[in-house]
Amino acid sequence: MPPTLVLIRHAEALHNVDNNIPDPELSELGRRQCGDLRENIMARIPNELDVGLIVVSPMRRTIETAMLVFHDLIEKGMPIQAHASWQENSAQPCDTGSPIPQLVAELPLVDFSHVDPVFPDKTSPAGATYRHTRQGIVARGQAALRDLYSRPEKVIVVVSHSGFLRVGVTGCWFFNADYRVFDFEEREDASSPYRLRRWNLTAAGGMGLSWEHMVPLGDGLPDDEGTEHDGNAKVDE
Repeated sequence: MPPTLVLIRHAEALHNVDNNIPDPELSELGRRQCGDLRENIMARIPNELDVGLIVVSPMRRTIETAMLVFHDLIEKGMPIQAHASWQENSAQPCDTGSPIPQLVAELPLVDFSHVDPVFPDKTSPAGATYRHTRQGIVARGQAALRDLYSRPEKVIVVVSHSGFLRVGVTGCWFFNADYRVFDFEEREDASSPYRLRRWNLTAAGGMGLSWEHMVPLGDGLPDDEGTEHDGNAKVDE
């Protein structure tokens, strides 16, 4: 049976003030938000949520969020793995990660061995998998879900980003330090796309902070040819 997914957007980071900050850390408000999130979500573990794995985007703000919220679990041996598929969409400095050797030295509790060696490149031919287009982001969302679909854990926590979670994976809006719980929908056959069904209890986010309405996957992203998929372009966060 596919795992239940707890998808979390990182807490507020310094790039919310200045997009030119490379791979920003959390703000002071963001660290306080982690405390609120920790109090809420840890009350559900292991009662409703028997978590067996934490997956993070290899960005400082997602890793810091995971470490602050799930510190006790990680200290007790809960595996935390970084995967490039869950990074944010754009190639702006704030959405471009740091070199993995640097992160390995700074964050010894995180397993970076699964990160695509091309990370943090998103712009060269080698980094084409991470291109900021509708086709690229939706395909990356499917790849990210496929990697988790057959895993043995009952529940997997993923700490990622608003833009990617919304237009690449779920169609749902995620505000800072909010989360939703999803189950995989049954697939008709091996060629069927991976789709998620959100828990009604987290329709507005587990913290109750996020908008309930949804958008189509790929909404507002440019096509590979450089044209917008629809007229309401969204800014990734």
